Amino acid sequence: MKALTREQLIPYEEYERQREAFRRRIIPLKARRRLSIGDKVTLLFENRDTLQFQVQEMIRAERIVDPDKVQEELEVYNALLPGPGELSATLFIEVTESADIKRDLDAFQGIDRGRTVSLVAGPEAVFGEFEGGHSKEDKISAVHFVRFRPSPRFIEILQRGVTPVSIRVDHSAYRAEALAPREMQQEWLADLTGE
Repeated sequence: MKALTREQLIPYEEYERQREAFRRRIIPLKARRRLSIGDKVTLLFENRDTLQFQVQEMIRAERIVDPDKVQEELEVYNALLPGPGELSATLFIEVTESADIKRDLDAFQGIDRGRTVSLVAGPEAVFGEFEGGHSKEDKISAVHFVRFRPSPRFIEILQRGVTPVSIRVDHSAYRAEALAPREMQQEWLADLTGE
């Protein structure tokens, strides 16, 4: 996917006027691209539209008007765009009980190393590759960025649309799996084929 540019962003003042219409378009898109795997992990598969929304919201929330600061935001979010033949997702560890946050989050240590998150279609499994820098030996972030590079065989299975496809988390402290709805698979195909 082509990187977002400053020229493609809606200027701060104009975005404020268009925000509700923009949100009405993006919220259903994000719903098609989001899946909870069990009760503690959610993946949101990113594309240009979801990331533009994030940039626009960040600019709005922080009232960023300096072109250099806008460019910095673009660089951060453009790094999350899927490359050719890739899917890119934000993985959220959903820990909400304030008294247990550290303990529950610490249980996920290592989720970003090894073969812990996968897309599964019949005999084909595509393992996620995590972006580094979101955990240390004694601390882990609740937000991670992960890329999937599906094989031609996996893509063929998606295109046929008859084999159940799921997302699986297989970590020593957390195991869960959820079926990927067909509309999510269609979003993946659009990302993989550049449509």
